[in-house]
Amino acid sequence: MLDPLQMRAPSKRWLALAGIIVVSTSALAWSTVRLRRTGKIEGAPASESQKAVSKKQKAEFASSSDRVSKTELVDSDNDGIPDVIELRTYQDRDAFKRWFTAIAETQFYQLSDQWNAEQRDCAGLVRFATREALRKHDRIWFQKMGPNYETVAGDVGEFDLDHNPLGEKIFRTDFGSFDETDLRNGRFSEFADGRSLKNFNTVFVTRERREAQPGDLLIYYQPWVQKFPYHVMVFLGPARISPNGANDWVVYHTGSSPIDKGTVKKVELSVLDHHPDPRWRPVDSNKNFLGFYRLKILQ
Repeated sequence: MLDPLQMRAPSKRWLALAGIIVVSTSALAWSTVRLRRTGKIEGAPASESQKAVSKKQKAEFASSSDRVSKTELVDSDNDGIPDVIELRTYQDRDAFKRWFTAIAETQFYQLSDQWNAEQRDCAGLVRFATREALRKHDRIWFQKMGPNYETVAGDVGEFDLDHNPLGEKIFRTDFGSFDETDLRNGRFSEFADGRSLKNFNTVFVTRERREAQPGDLLIYYQPWVQKFPYHVMVFLGPARISPNGANDWVVYHTGSSPIDKGTVKKVELSVLDHHPDPRWRPVDSNKNFLGFYRLKILQ
């Protein structure tokens, strides 16, 4: 005959186990009901009210995104260039000019493979240096550009060519203030010739070199002399490589033709003053020299 105490022990153990099972089952049931009410169980159907809230949230998010886009793509100074491209701080303008002039000057010593051979002309040098100056200059960028490049400044902080509403179509190709339809109507492009650079992407600054700043463009106009009447040079000022310490350097591409690919030249303005052909002299008496122009993104 079993002892009564031995008979009661198993009974207590089973009662405790049963209690644990009941509590666990209740907790699981309560959690399931709660999750179904919030529609958070995978596969659980959402109620009509939840669907309405979701649609409203999506609409509000889209509306918010549209407002941000419209805020970014405005032209507060009516110069044809949206504010999002214009460099508003001194630090960004200075960084851009340092990179822009350094990249343009380096092409004189060694052409970068990143500069498309079919785009190598005077305006092409400006486009190339502009685009590369607006990128983030990380290790990958230096590897792509080739040797002879070094860090000359911090990156432009408020604009990144690889992440912006216009992509690489940052050059205006027509008159007028900016409108969002310009992006769909071809008024912005990756390409801009000398005429487009002068008329739509720069502003006249001066004909006096002492008032020019590094990164300004010298523009010539010779309508009856050559096939492409506009010619552009980049004013470096004190070049990074200057054996004689001069501070009036310019760099430019001579232009290309079916029989001549042209070349990049670097010369002092004081030397151009005595160019054998008077139409290339950057002096007041030369009517073909229009003066110094500044990119609108720096205004």
